Amino acid sequence: MGAIVLALGAFVSTFLGGQFALRYRDRLHLIMGFTAGVLVGLVAFDLLPEIFRLVNAQRLAPVAPMITLMIGFLAFHIAEKSLLIHHNHEEEYAVHQHPQVGLLSALALSGHSFLDGVGIGLGFQVNAGVGIVVAIAVIAHDFTDGLNTVTLMLVNKNSRARALRLLLLDAGAPVLGALSTFLFTIPHAWLPLYLGFFAGFLLYIGASDILPEAHSEHSSAVTIALTVVGVLFAFIVTRFV
Repeated sequence: MGAIVLALGAFVSTFLGGQFALRYRDRLHLIMGFTAGVLVGLVAFDLLPEIFRLVNAQRLAPVAPMITLMIGFLAFHIAEKSLLIHHNHEEEYAVHQHPQVGLLSALALSGHSFLDGVGIGLGFQVNAGVGIVVAIAVIAHDFTDGLNTVTLMLVNKNSRARALRLLLLDAGAPVLGALSTFLFTIPHAWLPLYLGFFAGFLLYIGASDILPEAHSEHSSAVTIALTVVGVLFAFIVTRFV
């Protein structure tokens, strides 16, 4: 049940991100600077220690989850670049301005959000602490997904009403993903591999996706400071999870 509740948090985050795209986008860099610090901090202070604990408990070779960490990092990097759904590619879409381009990009984001929900559900299969950490990361990331969904729809000459419908689809996808995990479980021996994969995903969206975007147009001492605050926040939160 906790996975569904937090997946609903991802729904709200995605929807608010879409609304933010319509009103206060010039302030997004401050939020992104903070969330990038939170995501990287969660990897360092929660997921990696949990991986090391499981590796020692199961007497596994530590290189195996590190391989899946790199697979997770590269998989999401390749997926975003090949599908052209990264925020930095908006200028390319603006040149073409085809409604179907915005629609296909928004649908790709919805598929990505579905996998985010699966990640939340699988995190709770490990334990509540990991599930909460994964959910925090997904909720933070889904804010930008909502923003990108609306932006890509509108910049490609789709109507506001159509953009809002795709935003609702993207927002609901994590809930469906979390629900799907009630149909299967991860074998205990695979948990370090899963956590390694998800740690790679978090590192990518935190350090290689959100953080560069935060500084792409509004780099400032305040944004840097908020990233440091985000790391400290992650450290404090993980002491109680």
